[in-house]
Amino acid sequence: MSAAGDLRSAAQPRSTARARGPVAIVDIGSNSVRLVVYEAQTRAAATVQNEKAICAIGRDMVTTGRLHTQGCAEALEALARFRMMADGLGIEQRDAVATAAARDASNGAEFVRRAESAWGSPIRVLAGEDEARIAAEGVVAGIPHADGLAADLGGGSLDMVSLKDGHTSGAVTLPFGPLRLMDQSKGDPDKARDIVDKGLKNLPNLSAPALYAVGGIWRSFARVDMEEHNYPLHVLQHYTIPRGRALRLCRLLANLSRDSLRKIKVVSKRRAESLPYGAVVLERLLEAGGIRDVVISAYGLREGILYARLPQEERAKDPLIEFARAANLRMARVPAHAAEMFDWTQTLFEGESAEMARLREASAYFSDIGWRRHPDDRAVGTMGQVLTAPFAGADHRARALIATSLYHRHSGDEDFPRELALAGLLDKDDERRAKLLGLTWRFAFSLSSSAAGELTNYKLRVTPAKVVLEVPRKREAIAGEPVQKRLGELADAMDRKGEILVG
Repeated sequence: MSAAGDLRSAAQPRSTARARGPVAIVDIGSNSVRLVVYEAQTRAAATVQNEKAICAIGRDMVTTGRLHTQGCAEALEALARFRMMADGLGIEQRDAVATAAARDASNGAEFVRRAESAWGSPIRVLAGEDEARIAAEGVVAGIPHADGLAADLGGGSLDMVSLKDGHTSGAVTLPFGPLRLMDQSKGDPDKARDIVDKGLKNLPNLSAPALYAVGGIWRSFARVDMEEHNYPLHVLQHYTIPRGRALRLCRLLANLSRDSLRKIKVVSKRRAESLPYGAVVLERLLEAGGIRDVVISAYGLREGILYARLPQEERAKDPLIEFARAANLRMARVPAHAAEMFDWTQTLFEGESAEMARLREASAYFSDIGWRRHPDDRAVGTMGQVLTAPFAGADHRARALIATSLYHRHSGDEDFPRELALAGLLDKDDERRAKLLGLTWRFAFSLSSSAAGELTNYKLRVTPAKVVLEVPRKREAIAGEPVQKRLGELADAMDRKGEILVG
């Protein structure tokens, strides 16, 4: 059987692989126990509930060989609560997995039996390589063409898988979770470095274009970097840290005292003590290979489990477009208008790249989701709504471009307010592109009033000097001042003149 086939077998029960409807997934890790309830088993499923308990069942496991007594009690309590939540939501499809600590501890099997009683359903203890591959599939679910090394740092293990254009290969798991390193090194970060270096030295070449970092510790690391650089977009998914900056922050965090760590406001107190050891692991990985960037993936094991449940045709869909299409269906006045508008304005964008075409399509689907907002809030509010929306399949530049296009969709050709500027995310060409998209939608809505089928009454074409709107004589009244004005703004953004031909 292929690696992909092995992965799907490990990641899902066969009887529910094609089931639709809500699904609850529980992930019992060495440090945390988490429940995520997804609205449906689709490519861009919304999260109905996301609950986490930091229990640290893997604390002191190197020394004792057993799961931590208090941590286990807290985990069982959390699982009983999760069961009540799932029952209350009427969830039939449930899945639960346990990872490194439950797998390796001498009392792991006993804990799993008690956990199954608390949760009320079977719990699968994942082998290390299965855990690694499922987490990597989660990365691919969020970043479909990921190219590099997926690295999932849990409390008990570091799981790594090579990625090439969204395909996984070569899984490895190492006992470098922060809880284990704290125990093994007796709280000495320098000893932790030596432990990690010895484990990495026998691995094949770790060079990669990017390290896709999965896990709560590395998300906390990213929050610290965001705070330090006053980053304008507080979205962890696809947040990118250049190698040099990541190394500098690793060395800084690894040497902070407990008191200093507890003063970091963007990191929870229960994560703070593990943060230096997560920084040590990241530093040694970067030093061991020619990795250029650290890319944070908010998608990991749980998303990998959900992704594996989907039929192949669903897995193949674009998560950005699926999210935008669903938002359009829920919130637009006339959902059919978005696709019609996208096709009708195609002539303005001949020769664009495939990537720009998909961003334009997403922008079109988002173009009318803010219509219920107060007019004074429509431009800024819709922009913010999309900028931080929980979609995947887009880096931060793409997010900013789409969101800025929606500002112009509602504000027209006004200059983008500097106080909202997304510093460093968009260059001048991106800003022009965003403005052109927004003005295109603004013009189309002025012509159609969002009515389905209305745009097909007119023809839009571009010449080297003009943007021309052809209007049938019997519909001449449509070509009043609002349409003339918005056609002029659109044409000006293309360095052309607008012209309306009636006949």
